[in-house]
Amino acid sequence: MASSSSALSRLSNLRGHLHPSHSNKGGVGFIKISPEVSEALSNGYAVVALESTIISHGMPYPKNLETAREVEAVVRENGAVPATIAILDGIPCVGLSMEELEKLANLGPRAQKTARRDIAHVVATGGNGATTVSATMFFASMVGIPLFVTGGIGGVHRHGEHTMDISSDLTELGRTPVAVISAGVKSILDVPRTLEYLVCTKLSHVYDCKTNEFPAFFSETSGCKVPCRIDTPEDCAQLIDANLKLELGTGILIAVPIPKEHAASGRLIESAIKRALEEARDKNIIGNAATPFLLARVNELTGGASLASNIALVKNNALVGAKISVALAQIKERENKGGVKTTL
Repeated sequence: MASSSSALSRLSNLRGHLHPSHSNKGGVGFIKISPEVSEALSNGYAVVALESTIISHGMPYPKNLETAREVEAVVRENGAVPATIAILDGIPCVGLSMEELEKLANLGPRAQKTARRDIAHVVATGGNGATTVSATMFFASMVGIPLFVTGGIGGVHRHGEHTMDISSDLTELGRTPVAVISAGVKSILDVPRTLEYLVCTKLSHVYDCKTNEFPAFFSETSGCKVPCRIDTPEDCAQLIDANLKLELGTGILIAVPIPKEHAASGRLIESAIKRALEEARDKNIIGNAATPFLLARVNELTGGASLASNIALVKNNALVGAKISVALAQIKERENKGGVKTTL
């Protein structure tokens, strides 16, 4: 009975997600915001949201904890405040302490991989959830963080025309006004079909950063062109600002190629991906278990080369994302000093 009462209490508090009260210091509705992130948001400082699935499911302990700390450090070194997002003991958290990061890293895959659809269940049961792109975007938007950094987004899985296995990341980009900085789509997926799904269905605006070709996560190029290119953090910030002011209600995907010196051999990676896909099919590994399995197996087959590239691209995305966030904060600061809010 006590367990049922607790679940009902948690579910009733979920109303705060739909009608959040901004009067709660250190929290919005039922969300716990760290003091550092809360102060930054209150003062209009640059804040960068970070997902937590990469910590729990992306790599083993203690490499996951080390990487999480390093990525947060990159954000801080470039003038922004990192806000890693996760659900801990049923509480959605925006901004994790070092102790909370360590808890999540130690939990590893025991933390539930949490997309938007899973949030209510994880909260209601008092569980621990590592947020994917969709859940991280959801919480970031709710507390007013307009920019989010990840490694690569999910998309249409290979043979998705038969399985209909399409990541909820794409749906979220179509309904949540948060800019996502990534190294494109994870190359274990069907990159051309993912771009077609995003662009042709008008779900999201897709832009390449300093390149004319859409990156493929582990490598700089995918063979796919994107119609729009932006070259500076200031240009990206202007784009995000316009999207928010116009209240278009959709996200923006800004694709940043992995630095050349960290790019893995395309042929080596593709060969490993094909073998990993065959193994996943033979073992009937599907749904949200597929991506963690494939990434881990590709890392094994490439002798760790793919993991090293993954870490490098996440840090690079954090650097770019922090610079964009700072430029966006400067736009807001200029408007506030001028006493006039620009509208479009």
